Parts: sequence; C-alpha cells; structure tokens
Amino acid sequence: MNKRFRKRGMVATLLLYAAMCWGLPQVRGADSSYSPPIAPLPVEQVVKKLQEKNAERAAALAHYEATRIYRMKYHGFPSDRDAEMVVKVAYHAPNSKQFSVVSQSGSKFIIDHIFKKLLEGEQEAADEENRRHTALSTDNYTFTWAGYEASPEGGRYVLNLYPKTKNKFLYRGKIWVDATDFAVVRIKGEPAKNPSFWIKKTEIEHSYVKVNDFWLPAENRTESVIRIGGVADLSIQYKDYKVTKATPQQGVENRGQESKSSRASPAR
Repeated sequence: MNKRFRKRGMVATLLLYAAMCWGLPQVRGADSSYSPPIAPLPVEQVVKKLQEKNAERAAALAHYEATRIYRMKYHGFPSDRDAEMVVKVAYHAPNSKQFSVVSQSGSKFIIDHIFKKLLEGEQEAADEENRRHTALSTDNYTFTWAGYEASPEGGRYVLNLYPKTKNKFLYRGKIWVDATDFAVVRIKGEPAKNPSFWIKKTEIEHSYVKVNDFWLPAENRTESVIRIGGVADLSIQYKDYKVTKATPQQGVENRGQESKSSRASPAR
C-alpha cells in the first residue's frame, strides 16, 4: 500500500511541475517558392520595445476578473483518469490574486494534487523575487532572431529564447511578438529545467488575446510524457475577462513596483 501511494505521489509531482512551466512556438519551414517578409526592426530593438511595453501595460492594469477552465486527461501508470475544474480569478495590482472554485468533477486526485497545486504555484511565481528572476527580459533570457511573419492580424516577430539559468519557471523555445503592440501573442517550447528524471518530455504552448489595451492569456496547453509510461494532457481556457485600468496615480505607483522587480512578463 505504501509503495502504491509513493508511486501516485511521484506521478502527481511530475505532472504538477510539467504543468507549471512555460513554453514557445514553431516557425514556417523553408520553401523555395516563398519569400518571407522583411522585418522592420532588428531583434535588439524588438526586445527593448517588448520590455518597455510590458512594463507600461503592467503599470496601467489595476484589476481584472476572469473565468478559467482547467482540464486534464492522464493515460498510463497507475491508471487512467481525468478531471475538470472551473475557477474564478480576481487580480489586483501589483501582484495579488484571489481564486474561488466554482465547480469540479472527475478525479479527486487530479483536482487536489494538480489543479489546486497549480493555483498555489501561481501564487509562488507572483512573489516579487520570483517575478524578477522569471521576467521575460534580457536579465533572464538570450534572444535571437527566428523570423518575421505576416498574418491577417498583423506582423509577428518570431524570436528564439534561451534561458540564462535553470529555473523551473523559465522555458526555452520561441515567442511571437505583435509588431504593433510589442506584446507576446504566442509561446511554445519546453521547461528550462527538467523537473525530474522521470519526465521524458514536456511540450508547452500558450496563446494570448487582446482585451481592451491588454494582452491576456487565452489558452494554455501542456503535454507531458512520463518516462515510466503515461501521457498527461493539461489545458487551461481563459474567458469572460473584465478589465479595469489604473488611474494616473495608480499607474505611477504600479510603475514603481514594476521597476523594483524588473518585471517584463507577457501576461499575468
């Protein structure tokens, strides 16, 4: 019995760490008949504007409310299981979040050991010290050129990301940056630090949506392959955003907070 519980605990820990990490995107492959559009700016200026605009948006955001739908399907050892949990989230600048569970169904094991731990991990990541060490900035990442894409929604700079430290909240891969707002619209990749020998591979993809003047999460997807057998598919859907802008005075105060933590993350 103890051995069985230890195995269950190991699986829960592996899935949790895989889900807590962040990731990036893929670029169109070579095509002799395709001429890629010319990028207006070099990578150094894109990164500079990305950090500046992220700081401006963070300072201008006072409050938001949203609904999240967490879903997970796990197939493998020790047994197949799935679950869903609906959560209301309220954010208050500069780094306060409150969560309330609306409904939950399916595996109690996933709900208690994965979903609820993810909420706890999000609170941990919001700590000022963690924010500084996980910001999407040149302090934490090396950025290189990956391409430029034209789309119906506008131009997209594509940048490679290489983490400078092995932090569980950092990732390596690519990001797509909106050429007008200089906001991250998509990320895809893998954790900078493998959380355990028992995790063979983790792929992560996030997309963002523009709500008023802010780019906020739209959907997160994570697939983790466990070395001893098993695959976990986690998705988080974000909807029903209600956003409140900061007053000029609040904006000044928020900007001071952001400056202290050197934060430049793509979204909250």
